[in-house]
Amino acid sequence: MGKKISVIGAGSWGTALAVLLAKTGLDVCMWSIFDDEVKMINEKREHISKLPGLSIPENVVCTMDLEKCLYDADIMVTVVPSQNTRKVLKDTSKYTKNGMIVVSCSKGLEDGTGFRMSQVIQQELSNVTPVVLSGPSHAEEVAKDIPTTVVAASDNIKAAKLVQDIFMTTKFRVYTNPDVIGVELGGALKNVIALCAGISDGLGFGDNTRAALMTRGIAEMSRLGRAMGANPRTFSGLSGIGDLIVTCSSIHSRNRRAGILIGQGKSLKEAAQEVKMVVEGITTTKVAYEIATEKAVVMPITNEAYNVLFKGKKAQEAVSDLMTRNKKCEVEELWDKLS
Repeated sequence: MGKKISVIGAGSWGTALAVLLAKTGLDVCMWSIFDDEVKMINEKREHISKLPGLSIPENVVCTMDLEKCLYDADIMVTVVPSQNTRKVLKDTSKYTKNGMIVVSCSKGLEDGTGFRMSQVIQQELSNVTPVVLSGPSHAEEVAKDIPTTVVAASDNIKAAKLVQDIFMTTKFRVYTNPDVIGVELGGALKNVIALCAGISDGLGFGDNTRAALMTRGIAEMSRLGRAMGANPRTFSGLSGIGDLIVTCSSIHSRNRRAGILIGQGKSLKEAAQEVKMVVEGITTTKVAYEIATEKAVVMPITNEAYNVLFKGKKAQEAVSDLMTRNKKCEVEELWDKLS
């Protein structure tokens, strides 16, 4: 295709995507803030700490120099923690070309503003076109060429289709969706429910409980999404129920692993330290709670997650309160039609 791709962030997901793109013949330049990570990728041709065993092709290079990384790049892929995204984008702003496509792969909401990552991109890089890439896609499995399916979302359908063309392989299928709000919220909010699923597992509960959390969790996600302008149908897709299933169930899920530790009695700080990676669901729980409160959206699971994470409430007590809430109809609008 003759395009150069810049991948901003050289963690597990950034590395997996860089290798995926390099295997299609594209030149990829990764950026990292860590000198030892840069040397490891360039010299060892492997990310030993994050994706051991994955061979990094020679057409992938890594640098700490943002200007070098972005020089003559057609597409920038941002794969940094959501709370660091704004600062990194500010630093890239003087090196981005007019009309550049910026692919956001960070699944979170900005603390303090509640903004989605595409909104942060638009605020800091007014001359680019954002595209969101989301869905059930653990880096560990993408790195092993395990069949994976995701969605590219953008207000600009031409840009979404271009990202679809560039990322799509025989093992990595990409759909498009114009509902940017829904796709981003699905990717962010499922981490809240995954934390709760982990807490449930840590408490020793079983499949029934996890299934209930996932099912009622997707209802909450859709409810908040509708209030924020998303299409509720999006939450039935890859970035909603698809990502929710994998994040609530997989051993690769850092949010679930953190939740398990909390359910076992570890503090929030202890759990985050033990996971040793950014747990996006922690901040997203706070932001989602604040948005839901502001918009008067009923989100009982999210509310209890907030109480456990930030108010010191016992997880077992939160479960009891959820189970003994006032009786409800599962699909209230159907009941209203019958009344």
